[in-house]
Amino acid sequence: MICVSLGRTSHTRMIAEHQSLAQQGAKLVELRVDYIRRAIDLKRLLADRPTPVLMTARRQQDGGRWMKSEEERHMFLRSVIANGVDFVDLEEDIADKIPRYGKTKRVISYHNLESTPDDLEGLHERMSKLDPDIVKIATLATSFRDNVRMMNLVKSAKIPTIGICMGDIGVITRVMANRLGSPFTYAASSSDKEVAPGQLNWKEMTSLYDYESIDAETKLFGVIADPVAHSYSPLIHNSAFKKLGFNARYLPFRVSKSDLPAFMDSIDELGIHGISITIPHKSAAMDYCTQVEASASGIGAINTMSTADGNRNGYNTDYRAAMDCITAAFKLDAEAKNSMHGISALILGAGGVTRAIAWGLKQRGAEVTVSSRTEERARSLAGELGCRYCLWDDRYDNKYRLLVNGTPVGMHPDVDSSPYKESALNPLMVVFDTVYNPENTMLVKYAQRQQSRVITGVDMFVRQAAYQFKLFTGREAPAGLMRDTIKQATNPAQVKE
Repeated sequence: MICVSLGRTSHTRMIAEHQSLAQQGAKLVELRVDYIRRAIDLKRLLADRPTPVLMTARRQQDGGRWMKSEEERHMFLRSVIANGVDFVDLEEDIADKIPRYGKTKRVISYHNLESTPDDLEGLHERMSKLDPDIVKIATLATSFRDNVRMMNLVKSAKIPTIGICMGDIGVITRVMANRLGSPFTYAASSSDKEVAPGQLNWKEMTSLYDYESIDAETKLFGVIADPVAHSYSPLIHNSAFKKLGFNARYLPFRVSKSDLPAFMDSIDELGIHGISITIPHKSAAMDYCTQVEASASGIGAINTMSTADGNRNGYNTDYRAAMDCITAAFKLDAEAKNSMHGISALILGAGGVTRAIAWGLKQRGAEVTVSSRTEERARSLAGELGCRYCLWDDRYDNKYRLLVNGTPVGMHPDVDSSPYKESALNPLMVVFDTVYNPENTMLVKYAQRQQSRVITGVDMFVRQAAYQFKLFTGREAPAGLMRDTIKQATNPAQVKE
């Protein structure tokens, strides 16, 4: 089950939110009483409690807010047990000072906010001798390999064990805890109230990842990026899996440039069947493929890897999706060679998406010009792909039939900016903005006012995700659901909890 952590400064708020969580279906709640500013009234917190309670009074050195002396904390923890709380959290260095009493179950814990120790097995063995009902080890993941070591420890433990790697890197250890045999995992009560680094909120754990139904047969997919927390890919892919009844989960994996080898070495061990790949890994990930489709080789980047057949096959669904969008907007025959001959295109930006689109347009005979705020990147990309480049300040000097924005200009929260002025647009142009949050960027609004044909970032995002879904599962994606899901998620009018 999921233990929802509550850290509130007053008894009234703590009790009210506990009641609310119980009404929503929470089965276990951790009361982080180190957050309470006044004298703690245990009887008030525990009377008529709507769910079982884990009581925690965390020291500052372990990431908590306990301000009183350590002697007072020990006395408080003994009182917690005497009052019959369901579970109590005791750090491993004090557990032998707090005796077992009554029916209260002992969670013997270790927290390391700086790293994951090399000898996890030795640490676990030491903690297992402290009369635990549950051993809890929470450490900071500094590499993806830390996750693998922690998950292997939990899986092989003979005593019920919770093993968590904190931080964005360690999300997989939280979501997969049930499958590994952990008695429970932790979640925040809402997205803005996490009490530990990288803690997901209860709604995400229950709705987005459907935590309790993850089992040994659940297939794993995900997106690798750095950063990755902003990605909407887990939302749309997990919604699609659920719609089709496909037993799979799609997770966000934060992987730095230097950590890519460790992640790739862990794919088979963790049973990851496919990954979406984005900044900064689109080019480097090709080195880990056993084979790459021709278009991805030409582009020099992949955004998708499938491992379903035992190989690591690389694809570029950004390219496929973008070309579908553009040929549809111009009403061209997608199969015709040189279908875009004579069409002039200006592409803004010099990143991975820009590379894929520029290569695809060149293959179809378009006259492509690249412009970037960083001149050297535009010059380099143009040289590699055999197209033109122009200085950023010169991007208005020529007329173009197709304008593509591959920069983040206009992306939330910078919603009032545009990479191109409205007066340079006209009804003969197709304007393609790859930004999808928001869908109606300032550039899109300018284009609509000038009666240009428009391709939005949502159009491309859904198409590329649908291609990925089919590569991952062999099934046609529910594209309509994907589109509705991303539109709802990026709707500025929605209220986030």
